[in-house]
Parts: sequence; C-alpha cells; structure tokens
Amino acid sequence: MTPRTLPFGAVLREARPGDEPGILAMIQALADYEREPDAVHNTVGMLTDTLFGDMPQAFAHVVERDDRIVGIAIWFLTYSTWTGRHGIWLEDLIVDEGERGHGYGKALIASLAAVCVARGYSRLEWTVLDWNAPSIAFYRALGAAPQDEWTTQRLTGEELQALARA
Repeated sequence: MTPRTLPFGAVLREARPGDEPGILAMIQALADYEREPDAVHNTVGMLTDTLFGDMPQAFAHVVERDDRIVGIAIWFLTYSTWTGRHGIWLEDLIVDEGERGHGYGKALIASLAAVCVARGYSRLEWTVLDWNAPSIAFYRALGAAPQDEWTTQRLTGEELQALARA
C-alpha cells in the first residue's frame, strides 16, 4: 500500500514497527468507547509479534497526524468455502474522537476495500454493536448491509477450556 495524504496533514499507511504503542492506545480507546475499559489484555510485545513477527497473523492500517496515530484498522484474512476466495475481517476500526469528521474512517475502510479488489478477495466484513447508532449510520452511508440472518457465536474462558478437554 502506498501511503496516502489525507486532510489536515494526516497520512494513511500500513502500520510499521514502532507503531505498537499508538495502536495499543487506540485499541484501549475503542474498549473505553465500547464500555469495556478493562477488557484489553493486549501488550506492545503481543502486537509486535502479531503484526510484525515471522508469520504475521493480523495487519493494520493507520492514520498518522503530527507524529501521532489517530486512527487504526486492524484486520486479518478470512476464507469463504463457498466462493473459494479470501476476504478481509475488519476486527477494529477507530478514529480518535477529536479527529472524527475529516474522512479518516472512510479512508481506512476504503484502503481495505482496495486491498480486497487488488487481491481478488470476495468480501470485507465486520461486526458492530447493536447500540452503536453513529457507527451503524456511518457503515450504511458507505453502502454496507447488515447480515441479520447470522448470529455471532463465541467460546471463551472456562467454556473454551472445557470444550478443549472434551
């Protein structure tokens, strides 16, 4: 991805080593916004391994302004057995509250759409909390459509441990 200049002197680019503290700060800001301030157990070291280790398992695009990360899109590859092609799962998207309204969120999602198109991926997907009306409106304005026929399922904690022992 070629870095792209955005309004107000910001730059959209792929994450690079050294960005981890800024990325982690944005992850914490998202957890705070989503009313889960104590849920983040990630660390700078974990992000380094995940994003820049020998076999990166996730990827990040960032918006940087005045040497500070003000927006992130964390993503990883999915695979559709029906289409026989990969897709992108957008895990986290956040723009610093003071930087919203400049088009940074749209630019981040557009950069992922461009990766999909360039690589022949069949879809770009993500979830949004039901109560997050501003984000839902933003996604609808981009042309995203809800997939109401699917319900996300999750195993964590003791239930995950118990099933692994079964």
